[in-house]
Amino acid sequence: MAVQRGGQQAVWRGIANTLAAEIASKTLQGQLPVEASLAERFAVNRHTVRRALQELENQGLVRIEQGRGTFVQEDLIDYRMGRRERFSHSLAAQRLSGESELLQAGEIPASDDVAALLRIAPGAPVLRIDLLDKVEGQVIGVCTEYLILPRCAGAADALRQTGSMVAALQAMGITGISRQSSRVTARLPRPEVAARLGQPKSQPVLYVESVYQDAAGRVFEYGITRFAGNAIQLTVEPD
Repeated sequence: MAVQRGGQQAVWRGIANTLAAEIASKTLQGQLPVEASLAERFAVNRHTVRRALQELENQGLVRIEQGRGTFVQEDLIDYRMGRRERFSHSLAAQRLSGESELLQAGEIPASDDVAALLRIAPGAPVLRIDLLDKVEGQVIGVCTEYLILPRCAGAADALRQTGSMVAALQAMGITGISRQSSRVTARLPRPEVAARLGQPKSQPVLYVESVYQDAAGRVFEYGITRFAGNAIQLTVEPD
């Protein structure tokens, strides 16, 4: 498919406009074809294609990842961090399908930091759960949960059955859950986390730490989620 010539600027802009229209109509999703394929499609050289892709990146329609390719920039998922809001609540409000995939679970002694946050003695047993948060089938978060024992001993089995941490906690009779505190930082991911998220190691993740309590004000959970930085925007609302 050749684009109408009217000077080199018109050529690359025409390519950019065509691809932008395909992105808007959802005809073009995920990873774009490589430059050589696009050059053949539009009957131009790769430099012209590269200029068109740079224009799409400037418009925020694609992201160019060195060594991996060019990807359509998905709409950011809004994560509302209210006192009683968890990630699953934000997904439901946006009519997005989410699930948590259990990777592994086991009892470990609490480190000093984890013990302080959970208000237990250092070395006391806690249940560590590693899981993936998925939205519409795509991994957008790599999570680690620390839960007080013996109270939360059945959390892993309940999570495996329900696919939801909220539902798993409710199944164990833990209700009135609220966020006691949260801390958000931007960090470079470990290689295994970057691989899980399908992003380069050089791209920061949103590192969200939260402590949760039940209706009686008893702390029972400390969680860490490493969100893909290009997938999530955090909205903090006062109670």
